Amino acid sequence: MGQLDGKVAFITGGGRGQGRTHATTLAREGADIAICDVELQLETAPYEMNAAGDMDETKRQVEALGRRCLAINADVRDSVQIDDAIARAIAELGGLDILCANAAMWGIAELVDTTDELWHDTIETNLSGVFYPLRAAARYMRDQGSGRIVLTSSMCGRQGTPNMGAYVASKWGVLGLVKTAAIELGPYNVGINGVCPTFVDTTIINHDAYNRLFRPDLENPTKETSEEVVRTLHKMPVGSYSPQEVSNAVLFLVSEAARYITGTAIDITAGKGAEWSA
Repeated sequence: MGQLDGKVAFITGGGRGQGRTHATTLAREGADIAICDVELQLETAPYEMNAAGDMDETKRQVEALGRRCLAINADVRDSVQIDDAIARAIAELGGLDILCANAAMWGIAELVDTTDELWHDTIETNLSGVFYPLRAAARYMRDQGSGRIVLTSSMCGRQGTPNMGAYVASKWGVLGLVKTAAIELGPYNVGINGVCPTFVDTTIINHDAYNRLFRPDLENPTKETSEEVVRTLHKMPVGSYSPQEVSNAVLFLVSEAARYITGTAIDITAGKGAEWSA
C-alpha cells in the first residue's frame, strides 16, 4: 500500500529534472500522474531547455512503476493550454488530488541590464506559469472539497540575489500565492505549500553561464569550481544535491502526514535558511 493510492497528481515541468523526480516519487507511492511540458528554447535562458523525448522518458519511468501517466504538451505561459491540460487530466485519469506547479526558467542580468524579453519570459514562466495551473486546479479542488498543492519557489524567494532580479521577483511572488491561496482554500479542505530549494543538480545549473556567475575571476570556470562556492553557502557539508531531495519534501506535503500544514514553505537548503529571519 502506498501513501497516495487512488490519487491523481498533475505536475508542470514534468519533462525532466525536479518534475520528473516528483512524478516518479508520487507514482511510487501509488498516484497516477499527468505531466505537462513543452519543447521550447527561450533565447533568454542560458542553458538547454526541454528537448524532444523528455516527456516520453518521464512517462516511461512512471509506467514502469505500474502507474498510469498522461503526458501533455502544454505551455504554462498560456492559460488556455493549461486549463485544457488539467481538464484532460481530470477526464482521462478520473480526478485531480494533487498539483505540483514546478515549471520554471532563469536568466542572468543585473537589474539595469535586464531586458524586457528576460523580464517577461521569467515572470510569465515562473509566476503566471504557476498561477494558471493553481487557478485551474483550485477551482476543481474547491468543488471537490479536498486537494493538496505544492508550488516550487526557491531560496531566491527568501532573499535578494544579484544578477537574478527577475527570477527573485518571480519566486517571491510564488510565496505570495501560497499565502493567499491557503487562506482562500482552507475552508474547502485544500492545503497549499511551497518548497524553497537551493542548488539542485539538474540541467538548469549545469552550464557555462552558471559557472561564470559563481567564479567570474576564472577564465575557464567549471562545475567543480562552482561547487566549491556552493559548499561555502550551505551550512552542511554538501554542494548541489539530487532533485530527489526536493521530491521527498513534496511527497511529505501532499501526504496525509501534512494534512494540517498549509500556507507555509519548506526550505531545502542544507542550512542556508539559518541565515534568514524566522
